[in-house]
Amino acid sequence: MAWRWGRVSGVSLLETMFVVAILVVMAGAAVPGMLTSLDASRARAATKYLAGRMRLLRMEAVSRSTYMAMRFESDDTGVQYAVYQDGNGNGVRTRDMRLGIDLRMTEFERLSERFPGVSFRLGAGTPDAGGRRGPGTDPIRMGRSDIVSFSPAGTATSGTLYVMGRSGSQYAVRLLGPTGRVRVLAFRAETGKWLPD
Repeated sequence: MAWRWGRVSGVSLLETMFVVAILVVMAGAAVPGMLTSLDASRARAATKYLAGRMRLLRMEAVSRSTYMAMRFESDDTGVQYAVYQDGNGNGVRTRDMRLGIDLRMTEFERLSERFPGVSFRLGAGTPDAGGRRGPGTDPIRMGRSDIVSFSPAGTATSGTLYVMGRSGSQYAVRLLGPTGRVRVLAFRAETGKWLPD
């Protein structure tokens, strides 16, 4: 076989740089959308996590024949929560928690520890899950004590928890007290309505 001198096919440095530049521009355009999607996924996952914790807590209250509760506390850095168990048969109460009668069963945790960028929040101007627009943006709406309590009969405290992602994706965990039913809702900005998720 004889060696033939001729033109060698390949790509030049200039062509390679041009292709790389196009790829960088395309990736730069795709990243913001991917980050927004990731953020919405985290907020949704955090809401599903909370709903699951509440369903589990309700089952524990029924199976143990005792009151179980999730207490929410706000401070300068946000909202933290922990699970408590009734210690004297009169339900989980703030006073009994302070006295050590109602026992804390878990350490306090924050949503942002498990789901970065996600927090308890209701966006300003966003109506609540009941459709009311008001001046308040309190994300924990479980009565004055901010305690979600489950009875041995399976009933619960009625209320709503609002969760928001970094990019503004808004979700809610809604609890119907007489049945203990937990629902997850998503706010659709384009329609201005809360819909089941």
